[in-house]
Amino acid sequence: MKKISILLFALAISTITFAQNTYKGKVLGENNEALHGATIISETKKGTTTNKKGEFSILLKTNSKVTVSYIGYSDATTTLNSEFNTIQLQIAEESLEEVVISASREQQKRKEVPAAISVISAQNIKETKPFGIEQIVNQVPGVFMATSKASSNEVHFMSVRSPISTKSLFLYVEDGLPIRPTAVFNHNALLEMNNTSFERVEVLKGPASSIYGSESIGGSFNFLTKNPKSGLHGCIGFQANDMGVKKYEAEIANHNSKNFGFYLGTHYIFRENGPIEHSDYEKFAVTFKTINDFSESLKWTNAITLVDFRTDMTGSLSESDYLGGNYESDQTFTERVALAFRYRSTLDKYWNDNNKTSFNFIYRDNRMDQIPSYRVRQFRNNGQLTGQGSGETNSNQFVSYVGLVQHKVDFNFLNSSLIVGGFADLSPQDYVAENISITVDPTTGQNLSYSKNSNDYILNYEADILNYAGYFQFEISPIQALKITAALRYDKFVYDYDNRIDGQAGAQDTKSEYNNISPKLGANFNFSNTGGIYANYSNGFTPPQTSDLYRNSLVDIGGEIFDLKPSDYNNYEIGGYFKNKKWKLDAALYLLEGKNTLITLRDPNDLFYNANAGKTRSTGIEYGITFYATKEIALSHNGSYANHKYISFFERGTDYSNTPMETAPKLLGMSTITYKPSYFKNFKIAAEHELVGKYNTSFKGQIDNQDGTFSTATYDGHNIINLKATYNYKNFEIWAHALNIFDDLYSVRASYNRFRSENSYIIGNPRAFHGGIKYSF
Repeated sequence: MKKISILLFALAISTITFAQNTYKGKVLGENNEALHGATIISETKKGTTTNKKGEFSILLKTNSKVTVSYIGYSDATTTLNSEFNTIQLQIAEESLEEVVISASREQQKRKEVPAAISVISAQNIKETKPFGIEQIVNQVPGVFMATSKASSNEVHFMSVRSPISTKSLFLYVEDGLPIRPTAVFNHNALLEMNNTSFERVEVLKGPASSIYGSESIGGSFNFLTKNPKSGLHGCIGFQANDMGVKKYEAEIANHNSKNFGFYLGTHYIFRENGPIEHSDYEKFAVTFKTINDFSESLKWTNAITLVDFRTDMTGSLSESDYLGGNYESDQTFTERVALAFRYRSTLDKYWNDNNKTSFNFIYRDNRMDQIPSYRVRQFRNNGQLTGQGSGETNSNQFVSYVGLVQHKVDFNFLNSSLIVGGFADLSPQDYVAENISITVDPTTGQNLSYSKNSNDYILNYEADILNYAGYFQFEISPIQALKITAALRYDKFVYDYDNRIDGQAGAQDTKSEYNNISPKLGANFNFSNTGGIYANYSNGFTPPQTSDLYRNSLVDIGGEIFDLKPSDYNNYEIGGYFKNKKWKLDAALYLLEGKNTLITLRDPNDLFYNANAGKTRSTGIEYGITFYATKEIALSHNGSYANHKYISFFERGTDYSNTPMETAPKLLGMSTITYKPSYFKNFKIAAEHELVGKYNTSFKGQIDNQDGTFSTATYDGHNIINLKATYNYKNFEIWAHALNIFDDLYSVRASYNRFRSENSYIIGNPRAFHGGIKYSF
């Protein structure tokens, strides 16, 4: 009997043992990134966490359910199977500010970034239904992308801790890598992007040159592209409005196999017969992306983007036409045509739980041809049009070969880590500009036609642009609540300029070199998981653009290039963040000191050129507030109040020191009330208020009133109300926007023309209606 009892006991133990299995798997984020530190908890409270590769192993009973959790993501409950389990979590919208973000090209939590950073999530983009990038980025406190929905056709101005301008104070990157090379007017980068492919957008305000290099002064915009998710999925959509715009888009993606996935996204958008004359445009964009997981420690990502863009260049409106409602353009042939190809390849290698290396390569091939409206001049005699004028055609081409290697090591003490990286970008540029003669209708003032002047060159040159850099960033937590970040980057720039028409036009052949060291020091102190504060010092810089150096009417033929110095900025900033179930708050106070800031001036022939402005200072506060009043109603306000002024600046013998900078509104704001009725599921309606405050359009006291007094030209600012509604039904999304519902007259940017002694205006859209439909599968 005793032997039988022992046998039965052994069988029972054996049965229990064999009823348990070792389950293995991997936890991924919404973009297929490995989630380190995700928790896997069974119904019996047995648990484990994922390693650096997102992998886990756990011993459980057969058919046990587990709950998978990760900060910033919604929990997932699943039953593990005997094969390798891939579990993909979805971003939780209410925890967005805690989601891991790439402020250093590596994943971090918001509370570990000592800077003002905003994330526009995939859910936010989906609900916004933007037909322009400005409708995405203008949700960020302190950001104003100025573009006319009526005529600008993606051509834009930008303001982040700076006046509204096209200066190289903003860096545009795609998946952490620059879209354009340094010194080749990176402001055009947004024309060369495919906004259908955006998964989310991160905006890092203030200088980020310690990681990203030059031009990241006011802000860096990181557009993160979509990754394929499990299963075949995609969509087709159509949008249209009564401003002549129509847009078709399609996407398809798949990540069925364990090792391979792809994404394809494309759109075609065009405008015909808009409210502003001579404002037609069209754009085709396509992105193809593949992800190869060769193993659990080796991942290869490739992406190709092609953009074919053309737009009329309608130019700005005179003050009389703007106020009088005359939207007939003087232009009939001015245009901009761009063809951009971009290839990116990234190989991520996880050596072990503490070491990861990313190898990146980019190839770019861009060409932009223009007959620019801003170069057109009409000749007058005693104030009367003569019927003749001048202008130009120009062509700017470049190819780029870019390499970036970055390594991150996590140390086993004080939650510290080190990032080191090297960067090189060689971009040969080819630029040609030729004079044209223009026939003008002396009665209407319309430019009717043009003819090229044979071999009448303004510029014809090649320039090899080389930028190489090395950088590091170190992070450490002496105590759990405190994170300290220190970073440093060295950049070297070499411009090798070859004038192909020596003696005819342009400066003499020359080689220009610039160096810069950019430090950053910051700290976060988090009181809890819901709130914290930060402080930082950071340096940013931007070298001269090639067009500023080589193209200048003040440069004699065969003379030396225009003497421009790199612009240098020091940023001092404190801020904080807080979030609970009812409130979400973000705020930043900053002081941005600029030296050798570039500003745009007009020469005696009414031609634009850039010059260093001595010293400038920008101070301000940026703030974002969201209040979840009920489960159905949310109120938000994102805004900024700032002062931008010249500290030391002289122009034409006049001292403008300690005066406000032009086109620099003190007040910017975007307020939204959102209503999601519980009785009408999947429906959302929002009212939106856009505020731009009053600003000077000229230098202070620039206008001579001919009576011994001087005055300043201004723009009074504007307040615009929009309504937006969205409804989801099964696989369909339907939306409608009513823009500028009170049909207010406003300008997205106004500037003073001293030759006409009046403001010029880029008009905003009149009352307009926009709608769309999308089917997803």
